[in-house]
Amino acid sequence: MAEICRFSEEKQSSEGELVEAVPLRTPLPKTQIAILLLVQMPEQLTASVIYPFVNQLVRSTGITGGNERKTGYYAGLIESLYYAVEAVTILQWGRVSDHIGRKPVILVGLFGVTLSIVSFGFSNRFWMIILSRCAQGALNGNMGVVKCSMTEITDASNMAQAFAWLPLAWSTGYTLGFLIGGVLSDPAAHWPNSVGRYPLFHRYPYFLPCIVAASVSISAWIITLLFLKESLRGTASMNGSGSHSGDTKKLVVQTATIHDKPADAQADILPRMLDEAEIASPVSSSLESTRTDFRSILIPSVMIPVVHYGLLSFVDQCMLVLMPLMYSTSRSLGGLGFSSNTIGLVMMVWSMLNGTIQVYAFPRLLRRFGPKRLYITSFAFYLITFSTYPLMNYMAKRKMEAGMWLILCVQLFAYIVAYNTYSCIILYVNNGVPSRDLLGATNGLAQTLGSVMRAVGPTAVSSLFALSLEKNLVGGTAVYWIMCTIVVLVLCFSTYLPKSLTST
Repeated sequence: MAEICRFSEEKQSSEGELVEAVPLRTPLPKTQIAILLLVQMPEQLTASVIYPFVNQLVRSTGITGGNERKTGYYAGLIESLYYAVEAVTILQWGRVSDHIGRKPVILVGLFGVTLSIVSFGFSNRFWMIILSRCAQGALNGNMGVVKCSMTEITDASNMAQAFAWLPLAWSTGYTLGFLIGGVLSDPAAHWPNSVGRYPLFHRYPYFLPCIVAASVSISAWIITLLFLKESLRGTASMNGSGSHSGDTKKLVVQTATIHDKPADAQADILPRMLDEAEIASPVSSSLESTRTDFRSILIPSVMIPVVHYGLLSFVDQCMLVLMPLMYSTSRSLGGLGFSSNTIGLVMMVWSMLNGTIQVYAFPRLLRRFGPKRLYITSFAFYLITFSTYPLMNYMAKRKMEAGMWLILCVQLFAYIVAYNTYSCIILYVNNGVPSRDLLGATNGLAQTLGSVMRAVGPTAVSSLFALSLEKNLVGGTAVYWIMCTIVVLVLCFSTYLPKSLTST
């Protein structure tokens, strides 16, 4: 734990009421934070590296029987299984890390991800692909463990600063995954005079992007082994490497009300902080939360944001799956006919811009519009992202290339705006908790529901895509209008979100 910070003089309101205690910020342990961010990146990289070529891979296995319209059924299953298995195992990895330490679990996760993505690269049968993807989800429990480690090496004065870098790590992982998967897939066809000389790349055309992704993961494993310090205090003490000291004191947490209206006086709005005792003893805090009646979080202020988080996860995962699926489908069947390379580059540009813009734009937008208005406005942009698909195909069929690319740029911009919803809803989830003892349980519930919805989304939307093409429903575009309908329903439900957020 970073050294406990000292607080400046408490400010008083005009009525003499205590408003906040402003902490003197403790310097971040930059090296350890950087390593944890590096650890987090391979999860997104290995999850996204398959997106540019997964539909071509499915067709190459022969499972579709040569019917391109059926691709969506099987591609969606591959993408769903990863999140389904992860939803089952992620909490168990967290519990194991409470007993044996964070570092061992992180090392096991990185090594497991490395093996599973290499196995995926060698898969040329559908059942092999399924097993590899399931193994990747089962062995990858680092998301929750990394958050625990970051909590343990920071305090209330710098925790938000540390967590603000996580979206950039995720975005970097997605960007590299889309780039590697798009540029390096089927190298024998793209570079026949160099890579094409090796029979390995003819037999396994998607092995190269997978082995490159694995090299990033194993590099993170080596750096973690050599330089990451154990953050769980009891384990660090047993290993003789305890780096955290100091008496446990209760920190004063600022009280603020966040109204759903523009306010220049509002500072960057951050989720509720754990107090020093909870941070210093995460295992004790976790056990205390477990003993707390779980029904205490089954209240509207918690459940409405949690349900919204699940719905957002579903809609966003459907969008992410439709992008490579529709882009790779031939123009005559309602797609754009893009190659794996083009798909990877398009998704890489979106991911890179999205990560950069979110870091710098979100706090300003939040101050200007307030959380509820920003959430509703941003979520409405999903209507644009889904409705532009049939318009792009209409232009592609008529060889209106400039118009098609213009609409594609509009879609990517709308998707970037829509991504503001994640930061907003996480803010709602954390501020709805009735007690800090229930913060872990609430976030665990939201994370589990999100993983379940991310598992359901790919199978549902890819099956709808395939069904729309097979039955020619609404000219093969029914899936997009169904998704638009779901977005409208979620927008109606969003009116139940509170107009203000209070963190105490």
